[in-house]
Parts: sequence; C-alpha cells; structure tokens
Amino acid sequence: MNWYYVDAGQQAGPVTDAQLPELVQAGKITSDTMVWHEGMANWQPYREVQAGGLRIAAPSASAGAAGAMPTEAVCAECGGVFNKQEMIRYGTVHVCAACKPVFMQKLAEGARVNTGTLHYAGFWIRFAAKFVDGLILGIFFMVPLFWIGFKSASDPTAAERLMGLQIGIQLLYFVANAAYNIFFIGKYGATPGKMACKLVVVTGEGSRVSYGRATGRFFAEMLSGLICYIGYIMVAFDSQKRALHDHICNTRVVYK
Repeated sequence: MNWYYVDAGQQAGPVTDAQLPELVQAGKITSDTMVWHEGMANWQPYREVQAGGLRIAAPSASAGAAGAMPTEAVCAECGGVFNKQEMIRYGTVHVCAACKPVFMQKLAEGARVNTGTLHYAGFWIRFAAKFVDGLILGIFFMVPLFWIGFKSASDPTAAERLMGLQIGIQLLYFVANAAYNIFFIGKYGATPGKMACKLVVVTGEGSRVSYGRATGRFFAEMLSGLICYIGYIMVAFDSQKRALHDHICNTRVVYK
C-alpha cells in the first residue's frame, strides 16, 4: 500500500507500509502529520491510523482530543494545505479555491486529474521520449560524423588523419549529452523529449530531483545501456516502471 503525507505544507510520497514507520522513527512524521492512502475518504493525522503495526503516542491535550476530525486537507492540484471549509471536494480529493477553475476545466475536458497518486510511465512512452531526445542531440553531431565516414571510405589515406577528429566529436557528444540531461532534469524535472511526452522525473517520494541526483542518474543510466540495455528493459516488468538507474538513484518517471 502506498502512503502520502504532508511535509512542510506540501504533499510528499508515496511511501510503502515498511517505509512509513521508518519516517516516524526518524521524526519526519509526527502524531499530527496528515497522512492518506487510496481508499481513505479524507486525510487524517497519523495518530488516527496504523501502518505496519507501528503506532505512535497520542498528542498532548493541547493538540486537541484524539479522534477529532482534521480541519485541513492537501490540494490535489498545487499540493498546498488549506482549511477544508475553503476547498471543494471531488471524490477522495480536495481542491483549493485558487486551483478550482483549472480543476473544473480539466473535468469538463475529460483530462487526467490528480488524485494524489503517481502515474508511472511505461516502457514505450519512455522509449518515445528517449527517441525524441536522441533526435535533438543527434542532429548536431550526425552531419560531421557522416562526413568523416564518407571521406574515410572515399579516401583511405584520410582515415588516419580523421580518426582524431572523430574521437573529438564523440567526446563532445558525451559532454553535450551529460549537460543536456543534467541541466533539464535538475532544473525542470524533464528533458525536452520527456516534456513532449508529458513526463517528469521525481524522487521515490514524489518530490523534485536535485542537480546532484540528476548527475548520478545520468551516469547510472550508462550502466543500464552497458548491460545489453537490460537496465531499460526492466521498465516493462517493474511494478513502478523503474529502470536500473531509477533503482540506483531512487527516481521514478511519471505522467505530469
């Protein structure tokens, strides 16, 4: 079961039944932290729910009587925490007043609405995003590489002279590929190819990916390709559609 919780006024998660007690012990989740999982009608303070057999002590009297209904909820659109009286409810989710017009427009158009859960991107949509990124990068490097190949085939004596240039272009491509992925994922959470496919890279808790994690993910992705692309094929069989580099860096690729 996947759980979600409120951290610094923003929705965080998902975390599993096994991870939730660890967050409690680490102090990340307290008795007053609002938590929710699919099937619950409303967000509730952690003191009112039990996860993995672990239950924390009830809050002091100053925090209010145990069992009192929460007066706040997390907006399904912006992730902010607001008073329920100032929000609208749709099914199991709440939407703040500022996000209401956008949310209602999505409903009217039949677009996907946020229900608080992550929608993992499968193998083929991720392949399409990778293909688009490859086209964007390749268009700047394929022309000189084709020219080198043509010159080497037509003039055998030029092959040795052009070898250094070919190696230089390949190194430049590696640097450009690294900068491309690290910059876009660190700043926007998605490369242009992923943006075109309406995908975004997040952490396992659903939060934004840092530049450091984006850097680690880029080099971990090289490992996914080195082992006969098995690291990529894993996406088709993983329950959360994770590639090998997603496992290594604790990231997920999800629909926006």
